[in-house]
Amino acid sequence: MTSHPLPRRAAALAMAGLCAALLAPGAWAADAWPAKPIRIVVPYPPGGSSDIIARSISQQLSQALQQPVIVENKPGANGNLGAEQVARAQPDGYTWLLCDLGALAISPSVYTKIAFDPSKDLRGATMLAYSPHMLVVHPSVPANDLQELVALSRQRDLNFAVTATGSAPHLAGVELARLTGARWVYVPYKGGVQSVQDTVAGQTQVLMNGMLATYPQVQAGKLKLLGISKATRMPLIADVPTLAEQGAKNFASGTWQGVVLPARTPDATVQRIQQALTQAIRAPEVRARLTSQGAEVVTMTPLETDRFFAAERARWHQVVQAAQIRLD
Repeated sequence: MTSHPLPRRAAALAMAGLCAALLAPGAWAADAWPAKPIRIVVPYPPGGSSDIIARSISQQLSQALQQPVIVENKPGANGNLGAEQVARAQPDGYTWLLCDLGALAISPSVYTKIAFDPSKDLRGATMLAYSPHMLVVHPSVPANDLQELVALSRQRDLNFAVTATGSAPHLAGVELARLTGARWVYVPYKGGVQSVQDTVAGQTQVLMNGMLATYPQVQAGKLKLLGISKATRMPLIADVPTLAEQGAKNFASGTWQGVVLPARTPDATVQRIQQALTQAIRAPEVRARLTSQGAEVVTMTPLETDRFFAAERARWHQVVQAAQIRLD
């Protein structure tokens, strides 16, 4: 059989198609990924829920990807500083943002000006974990449940510590007060760790914060737990009633740790990152550690993560508008 060479035009078109495929965004980069260290930006101080999770999975990720995985804390502007850094990073799969996605969804409603648009400049990789907010008080506060705390708040001044103005715990406190008629003065901090420490010290009396970072202080007897913000009770603390059970009808909130990436990160790379994160967070030792501290492992596809993010933006926008909270 005699072979016939391709006509010159057909050969040229075939070569052009091959080159286009090779030069398409992420075509070769995704195949080569990961080829260098990966940086996980946590936009809050060390010791908070996001930081705990990032450091819990960094070793598993490093082993699975055969690359160093570096956790970098970049706090400031209620998480917006670190988020902006990731939004502006090269979309090559080497810079990730691990944070409370619910809190990040609040920023467009709270801030009059932010240097990036979370809905346009970031894309979801996966959710990792959920932990409810705990309503706790300093042990000296003479209240043992939500009703007693609400009654007390109408009789004397109570300082309510919040991780930052406009943060998810702050808005959870605003919504809880709206539902129950509680009165307290919000004292903003620059992160959850300091707000917990000051409540332990008695400088503030009331706190709502993620269970992962707060429960150890409850176990140590340094904070008194009044309720959790989950829709149903948690097996780990089955004797603790939800806030909804105590009169805050349908109230639920919490911290939703997840990973987002620069918006133009190629789909193939996003899928690999999602798979690596899912494997790491579901590792038996990681899951057991987080579960013992009150966090539930919750993973999602990139599309599900984006949909969650959009739903949270819509939900908290209504709360922000009702509370008339705006920051420059």
